[in-house]
Amino acid sequence: MQGVPRFLSHQWIEEASAAAATSPELAEASAGVHLVVQQVVTGGPDADVRYVVSFSDGQARLRAGEAADADVTFTTDWESAVAVATGTASAQDAFTSGRLKVRGDVTALLRHARALDGLHAAFAGLRERTTY
Repeated sequence: MQGVPRFLSHQWIEEASAAAATSPELAEASAGVHLVVQQVVTGGPDADVRYVVSFSDGQARLRAGEAADADVTFTTDWESAVAVATGTASAQDAFTSGRLKVRGDVTALLRHARALDGLHAAFAGLRERTTY
């Protein structure tokens, strides 16, 4: 992939998916996990963004769009999404302040927290190259 990806652009989603697919740590963290997470980010510079993170027994991938079969849906505004992505705020902070809404099977998030943490770690290199 070439150029510097802008956060949540199609290029960023493609590069995030590639990072997730090639991370041995994430593969280990998500072994046995079957989880579909819908992400909705509102008020972005170009429009609202919807993308899906799918975990399937050690494999993770991202794609633009929606998932009718999402186990969990996160909805947040652009500023909060950037803050969580850059580490200036945690998802828990965004949730407790009402800036992050969670719908669906919240217990699945708790059961699969290690896979979600692994996803965050897999994006470390991409985060450094991303413009926000």
